[in-house]
Amino acid sequence: MIREKPATALPGVLMFLVFLAIEIFSVWYSINRAMVGEWWTAGGAVLLFLFGTWGFFGLTAVSPNESRVLQLFGSYLGTIHAAGFFWVNPFAFPRRRVSLRVRNFESAKLKVNDHDGNPIEIAAIVVWRVTDTAEAVFQVDDYENFLRVQSEAALRNLATTYPYDAHQDGQLSLRTSSQEITERLKSEIQERLSKAGIEVIEARISHLAYAPEIAQAMLRRQQASAVVAARQRIVEGAVGMVEMALAELSKRSVVELDEERKAAMVSNLLVVLCSEQNTQPVVNTGTLYS
Repeated sequence: MIREKPATALPGVLMFLVFLAIEIFSVWYSINRAMVGEWWTAGGAVLLFLFGTWGFFGLTAVSPNESRVLQLFGSYLGTIHAAGFFWVNPFAFPRRRVSLRVRNFESAKLKVNDHDGNPIEIAAIVVWRVTDTAEAVFQVDDYENFLRVQSEAALRNLATTYPYDAHQDGQLSLRTSSQEITERLKSEIQERLSKAGIEVIEARISHLAYAPEIAQAMLRRQQASAVVAARQRIVEGAVGMVEMALAELSKRSVVELDEERKAAMVSNLLVVLCSEQNTQPVVNTGTLYS
């Protein structure tokens, strides 16, 4: 494993002035020797001028939140993280620029089967940044493409691990367990990208839907589940109200009802409380038993 290390760099402004002075001196010396007719003594000044020109190739600038990865004859020389103007070995090429800024990646809409085998569409947004420039440059061929491929692979694996909807109490699902799914997605992507020197700051699902070919059927299923759940709550509430009514009648001795009349009263109250339409009251003007 190639680990990041700091590169040796000198202040760029100082070295610029030094090589500029060398250039000026070599030109002045050459002109001075030419004026007195001593051309043969100007060879050293020419070499000095070439040395100063060579030195200018070592100047490099680093922007904020950027770094420069230096190589010398194919070997990793080090990384410059600090922003500013520097001088490095002029033979250090290439000097690859690697951004340290926080960046976003949004995956394409992937069509996969969930844990129950239903085809779904899913996409995610990954917030990331480079933390180890040596690993990002030398451990993988193209770290941005590596990020894209591994993020989509992790997203596919996540989608096949969990169902779209939870069918049991306490079951994790892609639609309802957003916090747990987000943490699982982030940790899985981070595990895949750790060898590339990339830190995953956040990973969230940005799109989640059933595939078009089953969307209508699943919508009807969700609606039916919602209706069943609503009916269950209505029945529970209605039974509670009937129990309360019978208890209050018995407590206050308003009327004494036998088991048959209690059953009729329960039936009528449940019809009134559970019916979707307004019920029509029937007023009994006779006795209790006719």
